[in-house]
Amino acid sequence: MTVTFPFSAVAGLEEAKLGLVLTALDPSVGGVLLRGQKGSAKSTLARGLAALLPGSAPFVELPVGATEDRVVGTLDLGAALVDGSVRFSPGLLAAADGGVLYVDEVNLLPDHLVDVLLDVAASGVNRVEREGVSHSHLSRFVLIGSMNSEEGELRPQFLDRFGLAVDVVASADPDERAIAVRRRLSFDAEPEAFARTWAGAEGSLAARLASTKPGRLDDGLLRDISALCAAVGAEGLRADLVICRAAAALAGWEGRDAAGPEDVRRVAPLALAHRARRSPLEDHGIDGAALDDALDSALSDGRPEGGERVAEPDGPEPVVRLEAARPARPAGLAPSGRRSVQEGPRGRLVGDRTPGPGGPSALAVGATVRAAVARRASYSVDAVGPLVEVGDLREAVREERAGNLVILAVDASGSMGAPARMEAAKGAVLSLLMDAYQRRDRVALVVFGGAGAHVVLRPTASVEVARARLSDLPTGGRTPLAAGITTALHLAAQAGQQVPLLILVTDGRATAGPDGADPTVAAMEAAAAVRRAGISAAVIDAEDGATRLGLAHRLAEAMGARHLRFPELSPNTVAGAARALQG
Repeated sequence: MTVTFPFSAVAGLEEAKLGLVLTALDPSVGGVLLRGQKGSAKSTLARGLAALLPGSAPFVELPVGATEDRVVGTLDLGAALVDGSVRFSPGLLAAADGGVLYVDEVNLLPDHLVDVLLDVAASGVNRVEREGVSHSHLSRFVLIGSMNSEEGELRPQFLDRFGLAVDVVASADPDERAIAVRRRLSFDAEPEAFARTWAGAEGSLAARLASTKPGRLDDGLLRDISALCAAVGAEGLRADLVICRAAAALAGWEGRDAAGPEDVRRVAPLALAHRARRSPLEDHGIDGAALDDALDSALSDGRPEGGERVAEPDGPEPVVRLEAARPARPAGLAPSGRRSVQEGPRGRLVGDRTPGPGGPSALAVGATVRAAVARRASYSVDAVGPLVEVGDLREAVREERAGNLVILAVDASGSMGAPARMEAAKGAVLSLLMDAYQRRDRVALVVFGGAGAHVVLRPTASVEVARARLSDLPTGGRTPLAAGITTALHLAAQAGQQVPLLILVTDGRATAGPDGADPTVAAMEAAAAVRRAGISAAVIDAEDGATRLGLAHRLAEAMGARHLRFPELSPNTVAGAARALQG
């Protein structure tokens, strides 16, 4: 039997523990999102909480590569093959009923699965209508998601649906870190002995969880919570509901019959911080001073000292703005559209079809079994031969949102305007990552100058990674244009299911090439390779000065790319060119 590291033995991380306890007391809070780097005890806390729940509460971990069938359940193939009956085979959502469902790296989970998880977590019921199966079952669990922001953000519409969010950060205090390390070393050396040492604390905590009921929430406090959420500009009513439920749970946890203003003060940051970040360019969290002002205003009860409650204005002026401004698009460029739906191997199952001559690319198992059962049922005598024949095979049809890999290749040579090109490229990367935050796009940056080309930012959806890598981009040297195009093309070949888009920022001059090759000829050959690969591309012409050679235009023609000139090279124009390619 696997021994779980005790919840109560985790050193520090008090806010994370509080968020988990409150959600365990009232799962309708909506789950907890733990954000932090690897090794910050996120999964340890999740497993420890499951061990505290009444009975033998299950702990179910949902892998990032899980299919929709595995998560929601599907047709019972054995029953269909044996007696032709249509029965439901439960998935992970059924297994998690009454326990903890833990999703590590939830930000990397396909959107349609995140949507399913959050819907079931909110309703407590899993409803399945697919592959000839119509079934529903209870699925009440504590939802815990964890993520490392450096690996990409969770889309805001999903982020908002987590009730609470906590940044899990290891303590900077050497003594506290030493305590945490010592406990882990002791557990790893003798798990059973360590667990026995903490058995008393764990038993008390489990008993307290089992006996605690949320406190009462009076109408006056409910109105104050709504005033707080209106003041900070919270969209919709989800934040109001979460704070109400979490404050009531906290009151019960601490033995009070009714929630009060201090309960609201303690849970409000956990409920509002992740709803304050409308842009990946903003820091996590909510401004503490502004939140304190909003709390003071909302929870003062509107009473002057010694007086009665006074009427509050109908529309409280927002104290903390939760929305972020989006950079304007350059004139003449179309706005980026929503991601189009396309067929894909990991998307939502939407149907099945008879495969073509080459056979099914992905087998629709349930549909295939149903076809085989129907065929055998039509026989007047017992069927003889294989259970499934070629004619029974059905191909799965799945749909997913298309994502782009936007590759910026920028001339960093010592020609005039190189610093401006670098600043435009850095700003464009961050601007495009605002789109990646909303969608499943990634961005990469190639710079070429001097001896060759370098990938300074590998494909990423994380603004944190981009900030770290783009702090200092050197310029100077000759112009190895062919190397820059070829390096970008190699990145495009690694796009996987994403659609590669190439943006080349250059004046078209090539002054360095492969050994023994003419630089200009090599650049044109590299451009032709982009055309042959069928990659959508744009060349932003950075040529300046009174005498213009038009080399960038010739390069764009060889590449089969759009040729773009702007009055001024800026982050907005570069990002706008990428968005125009995205459609």
